[in-house]
Amino acid sequence: MAGEFSFDVVSQFDRQELVNAVDQTKRELATRYDFKGTKADIELEKDAIQLVGDSEFQIKSIQDVLQSKAIRRGLSLKIFDYGKAEPASGSTYRQKIALKAGINEELAKKIAKLVRDDMPKARTQIQGDAVRVFSRNKDELQAVIKLLREQDYPVPLQFINYR
Repeated sequence: MAGEFSFDVVSQFDRQELVNAVDQTKRELATRYDFKGTKADIELEKDAIQLVGDSEFQIKSIQDVLQSKAIRRGLSLKIFDYGKAEPASGSTYRQKIALKAGINEELAKKIAKLVRDDMPKARTQIQGDAVRVFSRNKDELQAVIKLLREQDYPVPLQFINYR
């Protein structure tokens, strides 16, 4: 379709920046006085982060350190889905933090409906875990991006492949 412009709405994060944030957190746990001699640890898995600490308070402290490192590295805190801190073996506590990436089908439908209702000249198409927005006018696409940035979604949104 000649003369039609588009972009993709996605939710993703830079895995390498997350690896760096976890490594920095691990280093800080090794050097901080309040974590000396404890079982405090953080481990990055394929699609989750595992926290281990002596108490729920220590788990919260590890979370705070991880969040500050993630923010410094440009990661949104919306990618973290915190599980419940549960007692584990050896009088420790364990918490799993799931990593959210991609737009689920329900959220994609909400985004498509919002764009259809507010911007009648723009069209949307759900493509797996992304939403493609089409329009003949670049200004219309800019207005869609502005509209989506004003919304508060449970995942961070990025706008890619603008052409």
